[in-house]
Amino acid sequence: MPQRELMRTEFFNDFLARDGLHWGVNAYSYVGDYNIGDMRIWRGRRRENFDIHTLELLRLIEPAFTGALARAEGDPALRETGRQSPILRLSVRELEIARMISDDLSDKEIAWRLGVEISTIRTHLKRIFAKLGVHRRSGVASLFARHR
Repeated sequence: MPQRELMRTEFFNDFLARDGLHWGVNAYSYVGDYNIGDMRIWRGRRRENFDIHTLELLRLIEPAFTGALARAEGDPALRETGRQSPILRLSVRELEIARMISDDLSDKEIAWRLGVEISTIRTHLKRIFAKLGVHRRSGVASLFARHR
């Protein structure tokens, strides 16, 4: 929701503004089509709005956050759906690399961004493919598109 519209809502005026909060961002977690939770981060008016770098960091942790929620004991969403996305089987580093694959980065670009050798990326790719049950990068991107 655009900031100007948010500032006209009862929620903003009765809760957020009263507590000095002004800028916000939400991350939603899904298992299949079922929303299992969300994370809301707010900043005060004196701080700047969330920049693209901060939003990208949040986007990188979304799969790990979703995995933690999905693994939480007694989560009714897991009992109701009875299934878990294969994306949640990946380690944090594998999630990071898989997200870059889904953003269509090459092995070389991923290695450069992470400061590792291309051979390290290819080792991660083999593990990602095995855990997800796919044989190509497009399979990883497809699973990520469905997971979002």
